[in-house]
Amino acid sequence: MDVRAALCLLLWAVLFPAAPRAAPGVLSKGSKAGDLQDGCRDLIPCEDSGTLCIQACSPSFHGETSFVCENRTWRMFTDACANLDVQSLFQRISKQEPLPSSEGHVGGGHFPFVVPGKPTHGRPGDGAKYFGADDHGRSNCQADFSCIIPDILSSPAIPGNIADIVELLKNISLMLSEDVNRGKMQSYSKIANHILNSSVISNWAFVKDRNASSTLLDSVNLFAGKLLLRNGSENIQEHFISTKGFRIHRNASGKSFDFSMELNKTSNVSGRVVIPEEELQKLPKTSKAISIAFPTLGPIIEASRPDPVSVNGMVLSVSLPEELQHILLSFEKVNKLENVGAQCVGWHSTERRWDDKACKMKSENISSAVCMCRHRRRTFRSFSILMSPTLLRNAVLDYITCVGLGLSIFSLILCLTIETAVWHHVTRTEITYMRHFCLVNIATSLLIADILFIVAAVVHNAALNYRLCVAATFFLHLFYLAVFFWMFTLGLLILYGLLLVFFKITRSVFIVTAFVIGYGCPLVISVLTVAITEPRNGYLRSGACWLNWYETKALLAFAVPALSIVAVNLAVVVVVVVKTPRPSIGESCKSRDLSNMIRISKNVALLTPLLGLTWGFGLATVLDSHSLPFHVTFALLNAFQGFFILLFGTLLDRKTREALRKNCLSSKRECSLAKA
Repeated sequence: MDVRAALCLLLWAVLFPAAPRAAPGVLSKGSKAGDLQDGCRDLIPCEDSGTLCIQACSPSFHGETSFVCENRTWRMFTDACANLDVQSLFQRISKQEPLPSSEGHVGGGHFPFVVPGKPTHGRPGDGAKYFGADDHGRSNCQADFSCIIPDILSSPAIPGNIADIVELLKNISLMLSEDVNRGKMQSYSKIANHILNSSVISNWAFVKDRNASSTLLDSVNLFAGKLLLRNGSENIQEHFISTKGFRIHRNASGKSFDFSMELNKTSNVSGRVVIPEEELQKLPKTSKAISIAFPTLGPIIEASRPDPVSVNGMVLSVSLPEELQHILLSFEKVNKLENVGAQCVGWHSTERRWDDKACKMKSENISSAVCMCRHRRRTFRSFSILMSPTLLRNAVLDYITCVGLGLSIFSLILCLTIETAVWHHVTRTEITYMRHFCLVNIATSLLIADILFIVAAVVHNAALNYRLCVAATFFLHLFYLAVFFWMFTLGLLILYGLLLVFFKITRSVFIVTAFVIGYGCPLVISVLTVAITEPRNGYLRSGACWLNWYETKALLAFAVPALSIVAVNLAVVVVVVVKTPRPSIGESCKSRDLSNMIRISKNVALLTPLLGLTWGFGLATVLDSHSLPFHVTFALLNAFQGFFILLFGTLLDRKTREALRKNCLSSKRECSLAKA
């Protein structure tokens, strides 16, 4: 290479400095270090899926980058390359005393070592001079942290710097949160705003600490909670974080925090926190209320977490006196598609997850949602709404459900009325008595379950007490299970009539046994389900008063027994088909019993598949919640179960029709005699 070429390359490097690039590093999971030549990205294809490649950063950055092998190509996994000297920045705002450092940990948070000889971002004192402090940067730094702002804002918001800034904010909140005045809160907000910018959301996916977004939220809440309110109120606004606070007292008519902020370059989003007047009446003295709005924190949390949870509005944090337990939050939806619903949630800071028990939906339309949320502690609580793309808003479903449930309830009442009218005519033998006894309990259980279904919908839509929703779900679970266990009792009755020819049980023994199976087993299952899952807040599913599926799989406590009974009863029908052609029973009374068994088998053969299909499609709607045909089929079958029981259990039964005809003739005869 000649001198001119070398000068050209040098000039190019000065004018166009390269972005931080990982240098070749080491492979883990048993691969050979010598396999790397030009870095992980150049090794295409890679060998084993799941293999990690760790590379050092370029000389101007400290940290490392890791890549993971997926589908025979290297994909970036984490990027810890950073060029901020956050240890120096923290020292400049903390009385200029050196911080202890051991294995990269400073002040309780993780600060990367500054490698000797490597450049740091800015020089101590430069920012302080920019804001008018003295040569040592003491004046403004300790008063309002402003001297470190230029260094922060001029640094690129790459994943490594994001992680370091989160740790810096965490340590400021833990160690420097005394007397948080307006100046400190403004500087703190500017630092947080730098990494909350909508343009850097995608970078959060490569931050090594997957809980960094939650740490940021907790740190901001902790620091803002110490904010001193000047003249009774405060309003500190940045593009992507806004803090408001004011004094509240019991004589106020109601207070609200209103936020309208930039989501990205093309759209805004709004939110509102309302403290109801009846809540303010609980205050014993004048108190402080503070709220913070984060328009981009939802997508940032989504980018940082592996679970597919989508936040559909801004995140609102609220700090209220402990006497105030309920607040109203209004969220503008980011995604306003018609088939996208919303779920009100609170952030569980300890478990670092969204808690659907903290809030209930009060009202919702296509563009916004209003949530009623519980606020039980004096510390900050954070709330938002989650996108529910699986919520199918369809007029056909609503129509089918309303009409079908009405028809089902009417059919079941008619079924029980008919059974009462013909009871003495159709229960003359032990077998027929047992059959109709089971049928009456099946109809009664389903009638109660259908009514509870309506009650559960009303409780949920009205955002009433959470315990009412738990109670409605418990009894709904109990009586839907009872329908299946009484069907199971019918199946056992068939086996008893066919296989235990010479074994007779008394009516009282049958009734006790049937009640133990029909109601006792469902009660045990329902009690165990709520006892095991409710302490972990995993009993109810989000968006309805019904059993949870995604977190605790509580729905299996219904699906497994129900579908198992369906399988057993279908096996019983097969036994009937195989057994009845055999002329093993020749006596007339036995033939009559056999005829009754066949009639019962027909009921079981018709009703069991219908019940099984109904809840089979119900499980299908959980596994594939986007399928409108599944939802429509389930709604049809579920809403018309009562009609099926009336039709196949009562109206199509020959003995029941004969008894009805006799009752009608008897009534006409009595009417004629009365006229005569």
